Amino acid sequence: MRAAVVGHVEWVKFLRVNRPPIPGSVMTATEAWEEAAGGGAVAAVELARLAAKCTLFTAVGADRFGQGIAPALAAYGVGVLGPTRPAAHRHAITLLDPAGERTIVVIGPAQAPCGGEVELGALDAIYFCKGDAALVRAAREAARVLVATARILPVLQEAGVRLDALVLSDHDASERYTPGDLDPAPTLVARTQGADGGSWSTADGREGRWPAATLPGPIADSYGCGDSFAAGLAFALAQGRAIPEALAFAAIRGAAALCRRGVSGSQQANN
Repeated sequence: MRAAVVGHVEWVKFLRVNRPPIPGSVMTATEAWEEAAGGGAVAAVELARLAAKCTLFTAVGADRFGQGIAPALAAYGVGVLGPTRPAAHRHAITLLDPAGERTIVVIGPAQAPCGGEVELGALDAIYFCKGDAALVRAAREAARVLVATARILPVLQEAGVRLDALVLSDHDASERYTPGDLDPAPTLVARTQGADGGSWSTADGREGRWPAATLPGPIADSYGCGDSFAAGLAFALAQGRAIPEALAFAAIRGAAALCRRGVSGSQQANN
């Protein structure tokens, strides 16, 4: 399968802490590691797991963070294409508490490509999580299946193209969608609800729910679960699976992310 992600990457330092953050307190990190992360990187690594390889269309900074992204992701079957910006690349610190919940502090603006800066080519599936309206239109022309996140709703409204699926979390205030917000309406709207599974509706009036997938192991952290779900959904829809089956498959991929350390699950800790 020819799979791609259009979006942003952050260089993230993960710190596992002994309790949730409390204002004014001093905390102890029990584990630390760094890797290329953010919505675009998470989804691209997940699609590479499923399709053997994936292309990530993004933009990177000229500093050590930005220039470290392509080699870091290449180890997981992800090829990185896109412009280099003269500014420093966005990086972040993510605190992971004992329950696996994450608190993210980002430093600097997110970098993503614009229309005309990358050539997408013909693709089977694209997950779009960051970029401008021109690039959304180009993605619609390039891909058989186009899935996007509601985090970029204003960009999607400007683009005015049909999405095969719009993904959002009912637990995230930054991901809001009301029927009528997009014209044309997405073929499928998938609303994730954590341990309660999720609900779906279609432009032709069908609706339903899916249950949460069984966790394949103990919870590691919640970082990247939503983008892993979205990547799994794009892959399953591109395979031609029916909506209920595609959503069940995506839920399995989100559950797997919950049991995986960071993005790739394979880093060595720096204690």
